[in-house]
Amino acid sequence: MKKPKQECFGGFSFNPFDLLSEEIIFMILDLLNHNPLDKKSFSLVCKSFYAIESKHRRALKPLRQEHLPAILCRYPNITHLDLTLCSRVTDTSLSIISNACASGLRSIDFSRSRLFSTSGLLSLALNCKNLTEIDLSNGTELKDSAMAAVAEAKSLEKLWLARCKSITDMGVGCVAVGCRKLKFICLKWCLGVGDFGVGLIAVKCKHIRYLDLSYLPSLDVSTCQNLSYDGLSSLISGAEGLQQLTLAHGSPVTSSLADCLKKLSLLQSIKLDGCLITYDGLKTIGNWCVSLRDLSLSKCSGVTDEGLSSVVTKHKDLRKLDITCCRKITDVSIAQITKSCKSLTSLRMESCTLVSRDAFVLIGQQCHLLEELDLTDNEIDDKGLKYISRCSKLSNLKLGICLNVTDEGLIHISRGCSKLIELDLYRSAEITDCGILAIAQGCLDLEMINIAYCKDITDFSLLSLSKCSRLKTLESRGCSLITSLGLTAIAVGCKELTKLDIKKCQNIDDAGMLPLAHFSQNLKQINLSHSSVTDIGLLSLASISCLQNVTILHLKGLTTRGLASALLACGGLTKVKLQAAFRWLLPHRLVEHLEARGCIFQWRDKVLQVELDPKCWKLQLEDPMP
Repeated sequence: MKKPKQECFGGFSFNPFDLLSEEIIFMILDLLNHNPLDKKSFSLVCKSFYAIESKHRRALKPLRQEHLPAILCRYPNITHLDLTLCSRVTDTSLSIISNACASGLRSIDFSRSRLFSTSGLLSLALNCKNLTEIDLSNGTELKDSAMAAVAEAKSLEKLWLARCKSITDMGVGCVAVGCRKLKFICLKWCLGVGDFGVGLIAVKCKHIRYLDLSYLPSLDVSTCQNLSYDGLSSLISGAEGLQQLTLAHGSPVTSSLADCLKKLSLLQSIKLDGCLITYDGLKTIGNWCVSLRDLSLSKCSGVTDEGLSSVVTKHKDLRKLDITCCRKITDVSIAQITKSCKSLTSLRMESCTLVSRDAFVLIGQQCHLLEELDLTDNEIDDKGLKYISRCSKLSNLKLGICLNVTDEGLIHISRGCSKLIELDLYRSAEITDCGILAIAQGCLDLEMINIAYCKDITDFSLLSLSKCSRLKTLESRGCSLITSLGLTAIAVGCKELTKLDIKKCQNIDDAGMLPLAHFSQNLKQINLSHSSVTDIGLLSLASISCLQNVTILHLKGLTTRGLASALLACGGLTKVKLQAAFRWLLPHRLVEHLEARGCIFQWRDKVLQVELDPKCWKLQLEDPMP
């Protein structure tokens, strides 16, 4: 962005932007959302723009905790703070945050941070009076005392505690008593939480609307060491306003359990992923008076045509349905779903391998409101895609491991689904450059495409995709025909690229890294394994300040010295996957230094495996029918 031109009137210089109020410039900044570097460019135009952009910024995601004092000083109006890139957050950091943000902070995410203690959380809760959202997921070392500190956040509405395995009913009880405005709580994998804690949430938190109890121990009263029917009953009797409930990977869904849940008269969403579900359980769900909008049965054993049909015929207002890996259902279920649930916006049915090609025609004929459709590992063919192309609102389409789909099918999609944002073609081996050209020309808003292991893809596809300027994710693993020339086109045309996977692209070398380093300044994650990149190419990527996650396995041209130089130069790295041999070759002090900066190393010792023919590979993956 160029500096605003100053006009002269009567000998006085005049900047036309001076006529714009701060509110109008804020509205302009609100529109700069596609490329994060746009706002940075805006702030560098002049001092006044720098000051205005500082005032306008509401969300912040710092790369390292040591930058917090300076960043929070520059941006005084932060309401959302994402610390997921700062793996080491100390109590001192929390004290700085609580003093700098005070009453302005609304949301904070610690889901990948550690080292802070109860005193740091207490300081935050007491000083940030308007804090409404806290994510403490993966806090495996957090105890009940930490929950007592969180309970001081009296305005809290949303709390994530996934995998906080040391928290017990006592800690959850503190939150329930202290945070009466709580609407959302995730207790996934909180193995120490049982009846008492769940009961207190129900009794004390009258506004609760969402509860995730995934992976909690058995609901079977015969082994009720933790959450039992009593706990669930107390939840239902105290939380009649509950709208979303997740019981994934829990107890079997029987008729009695389903009958218990029907008392939740406002329930709109229930997720039972991974549960054993009986026919009587499904039938009872079908008889609920409440009309569900979201039902997830992903990987639920026991789902049959008869049971699923009994549900969808009664819950005709369903918007989202997930039947991933329900391997017993056939065309009968699809016919009933498409006949009854015409308002579906999301249908996920990966690996429903007994569904025939003809059934997919019904989806296109009946479900015109679909925005998300996952058909991974199914028998769909080009005829099915011709009908699915009638779903003009479709934005997310997954066709991975669909071996009957060819370029003809993609041409249909490109003509009818111009709003497509994400397309997954993983291992769909019949796709060629012609199909990708059609998608690139018809779906200009494409942000993500997976063409991994599409063996006939060449640089021509990447040249076509370079016209999709909003592309953020490109997964081209195993596309052995693409070269640095195609990657250069992507770097030049797709400046918003944040994730790139070129594993097993042996024809990509340092010549492809240099354009990435120059043009792809938003790149955060890259997989270079089994490519022809050397020390020079890897070191050039150090100029990308956003780069956080790098996978470097089996690079023949990589030396220990070159790797060490690159790692040291990439200041924002948070995760690096390396060959196990480098663990003993890299200087120990260098590894310690990088870990102190927050970088996590993962050491791998895998050998290169021979690539199978797609059909043989699919047969190898298929599970035997029970």
